[in-house]
Amino acid sequence: MPCTVSFVSLGCAKNLVNTEQMMALCRQAGYQLEADPARARVVVLNTCGFIESAKSEAIDNILELAQLKGNGVTEKLLVAGCLPQRYPEELLEELPEVDGVLGTGSYTDIVPAIEAVLEGDQPTFFGDIDRTVEDGPRVLSTPPYTAYLKIAEGCDNRCSYCVIPSLRGRFRSRTMESLLSEARALADGGVKELIVVAQDITRYGTDLYGRRRLGDLLAELCKLPFHWIRLHYLYPDEFDDGLIDVIAREPKILKYLDIPIQHCNDGILKAMNRRGTKADIVRLFDRLRAAMPGVVLRTSIICGLPGEGEAEFEELCEFLRAQKIPRAGVFPFSPEEGTPAAAMPGRPDEETARRRAELLVDLQSRVMDGFNEGRLGRCEEVLCEGFDPQMGCFAGRTYADSPDIDGRVYFTAAGDVPAGAFVTVRLTGVSDGDLTGEIED
Repeated sequence: MPCTVSFVSLGCAKNLVNTEQMMALCRQAGYQLEADPARARVVVLNTCGFIESAKSEAIDNILELAQLKGNGVTEKLLVAGCLPQRYPEELLEELPEVDGVLGTGSYTDIVPAIEAVLEGDQPTFFGDIDRTVEDGPRVLSTPPYTAYLKIAEGCDNRCSYCVIPSLRGRFRSRTMESLLSEARALADGGVKELIVVAQDITRYGTDLYGRRRLGDLLAELCKLPFHWIRLHYLYPDEFDDGLIDVIAREPKILKYLDIPIQHCNDGILKAMNRRGTKADIVRLFDRLRAAMPGVVLRTSIICGLPGEGEAEFEELCEFLRAQKIPRAGVFPFSPEEGTPAAAMPGRPDEETARRRAELLVDLQSRVMDGFNEGRLGRCEEVLCEGFDPQMGCFAGRTYADSPDIDGRVYFTAAGDVPAGAFVTVRLTGVSDGDLTGEIED
């Protein structure tokens, strides 16, 4: 009987793609993939280690999964990804429950790691984070109608608060040929919503081809039989007219753009080592809204960075009130060891940062409610994700809703609506950030 292996993936979609690559390598090696960790001989936890809350979540999962070792089935626990990459020695010293580790440069070493741990060794695989293998097969763990396409790995932006370059290496694009080959396979497999991801997709091609080629890639992807193409994440300073034109003219590319700005105050942006100014951000948003009426913008905001006083925070609040960005993730500053921002003077205390984050969440909730209420009475295309027995109706997402991030639409229908079907729903109500409606014949 083949050895059973179960995977648990934490963190971002980019991390999920690495998990899917490891699953494919295990399947090729003859291991049996098991969805339930309690029924697997080996459990692999792929971790995030980006900020303090992600580290805490990873450690909690390690301790929880380690408890399975006494169930008569589970024998070994491997931990992969950003947490061991960041704390290679501390992890094994402080968490003896862990039987082996793989850093972010060694996802392709998953099979020899499993072989070693089953032989009683404690493998530690830490390959070159600047030279990882990003091509190759995957076992999709998403619903069959949705998949991620990771077009690059690493990051060169060097934001002062961020540890990602030290965990994921320099920015490196995958070749357009490899991406189109993978995308064709996804389309042939029934994927209808393709989500293009990287730490910075707007930089795609600069390292391989000497210029930005995201627009070229998107134009080719639009020739494939996807219904929706969604984009995460676009940095504000890397847009050009050609990219805006492609996004605007291609109906398959959803007019939903995730553009992390982090702040608007020029002094804070400079301290963050972000390129551009508040005026640049406003001009970009104006250009996008002019080119794509109805575009939904999503962003990320950090409050409480060193140097942010009440004036800088109030400027951020006024900016968000004026811009009315429908989708925003708000985070209090997390001083991560080894980053320049962690050593900067003038940091607001944790309670102040948390309070400011809560105020911004309330502000953004009102913006989101206004956005949703303005859509009532409209008919919008919805990707059905199946019947929700708890709600007693079907659930799905519009173009304005990215999976596992934004809200959902709960709708009624006279007959069955299969998961993965695109239907037209008349929006009739708002419920705690979600929408309700009824299917149109």
